[in-house]
Amino acid sequence: MDVWVMNSIIKGNFVNVFTEEIYPAEIEVKNGIIKCLREIKGEYSGYILPGFIDSHIHIESSMLTPSRFADAVVPHGTTAVVADPHEIANVMGIAGIKYMMEDAASTPLQVFFTAPSCVPATNFETSGAILGPEDINSLMKEHQVVALGEMMNFPGVIGKDPTVMEKIRITQAHNKPVDGHAPLLSGAGLCDYVGAGISTDHECTQLEEALEKKRLGMKIMIREGSSARNLEDLSTAGGEFLVSDDRHPEDLLEGHMDQILRKSVDLSMDPIEALKMVTANPANHYHLNCGTLKPGTSADIVLVDDLEDFNVHRVWIGGELVAEEGKPLFRIDPLPLKSSFSVKTLKSSDFEVHSSRKEENVRVIEVIEGHLLTNESEAILQIIDGSLQADVENDILKIAVVERYGHNHISNAFVKGFGLKNGAIASSVAHDSHNIIVVGTSSQEMAEAANIVSRNMGGLVAVADGKSYSLKLPIAGLMSTMRARDVSSQLNKLHEVVNDIGSNLTSPFMTLSFMALLVIPKLKISDLGLFDGEKFHFVDVMK
Repeated sequence: MDVWVMNSIIKGNFVNVFTEEIYPAEIEVKNGIIKCLREIKGEYSGYILPGFIDSHIHIESSMLTPSRFADAVVPHGTTAVVADPHEIANVMGIAGIKYMMEDAASTPLQVFFTAPSCVPATNFETSGAILGPEDINSLMKEHQVVALGEMMNFPGVIGKDPTVMEKIRITQAHNKPVDGHAPLLSGAGLCDYVGAGISTDHECTQLEEALEKKRLGMKIMIREGSSARNLEDLSTAGGEFLVSDDRHPEDLLEGHMDQILRKSVDLSMDPIEALKMVTANPANHYHLNCGTLKPGTSADIVLVDDLEDFNVHRVWIGGELVAEEGKPLFRIDPLPLKSSFSVKTLKSSDFEVHSSRKEENVRVIEVIEGHLLTNESEAILQIIDGSLQADVENDILKIAVVERYGHNHISNAFVKGFGLKNGAIASSVAHDSHNIIVVGTSSQEMAEAANIVSRNMGGLVAVADGKSYSLKLPIAGLMSTMRARDVSSQLNKLHEVVNDIGSNLTSPFMTLSFMALLVIPKLKISDLGLFDGEKFHFVDVMK
């Protein structure tokens, strides 16, 4: 690329996100900070941009530690993220958040955090920690904590729950914004939510929903992640941010914010407007000293070939060249973390649903491919020796959640949509409390799969035909210390195994992880029982 780098001066075609001009310029850097920018004469190829910011992501969903995540995304031009450590906070509380901060600090990537607002996510499940208002106040004193994380408890906001409102008040007292999470919330309820001071929303899936929220002053985060992809539907919504929310390892190998920018332009979004959504806009909203190239800000700079493909050639963070031609130029050593598992050895009898009748009509969680939502259906199941049997022929399988924090809770139910003909799959990634969740055709194989997850100190497991296959996630049962390519390779192998035993789901373990997400309707399961997400209470397995 025809860009000159001399001492602490970088020269090239400069994209000014303030004036939306493009002109030759030189950027003078001193001690990692931009000292001056000057328009110059000359002809250059390529474009100098501010470093990209992902302003809403859960790093844990990448299955990578923050340092391994940095290794994967910095070569794609990501120089900063605003991470919500909600997942690890549900497992380990403040200690988990501190781990994320310390591991991230070993890399050049600028990792800012939001304080998780909903730990636990609900009172209908067992989590490993509780974060109260005093914990939020303590986190807000940390300089790298820039906001209150997504307020998923919108009923609590609307109903003015004292604890919820106190967390918001504390955040506002620290002059930091409150991020939102309000899927399909509308009308008077939405007005109450916005009126409480919620500033953003990343859960919009329809243009009308985004426009209603935008008209009330909310800033719209257009999400294009691995679990949910809303960019195509919302590209004309006039959003303020482009975010990933969740980005899995196999997707990170293909790109991060560079890929989202590319798709935005493919959808006819103005390239400089799209660029501002991953640079200046998040920088202004979260008061970050990056995201724009001006005197006094961190010299976080990306060199790309053009404003259509956004192919990244060089990346500077704090004035240091940290990646070139897709390769990181820094070394990392992920920090270890003590196991958080406390699970007894499980037996097949732990996964039985009992009845004294010959058959039972049961509620069934019905998977919707590619969606977090589920449906509720019903099925007649046979009973042998007092235990309800899976109906494998009709894809009615057994599902269970095993609490992993030492209380020995186990709940059992039935699910349709996984398609397994034999075997079982299990995972310690189970939103939001991350207990062990398992689906299978038999109780014995479910016990075997769950026991392997526990012995591995977390991860994903498939059991079939007397063999077992694993992806170990020993960091809080959520993350690996391996590189993204290695995690992706093992995950792909697991997907092949699950496909071989009958499942047609594109991402069976991702689908499994959301079967315990109680805040998304319709029928879900926690370690305490089967849960109706619309009526927001437990229901019996048998109708």
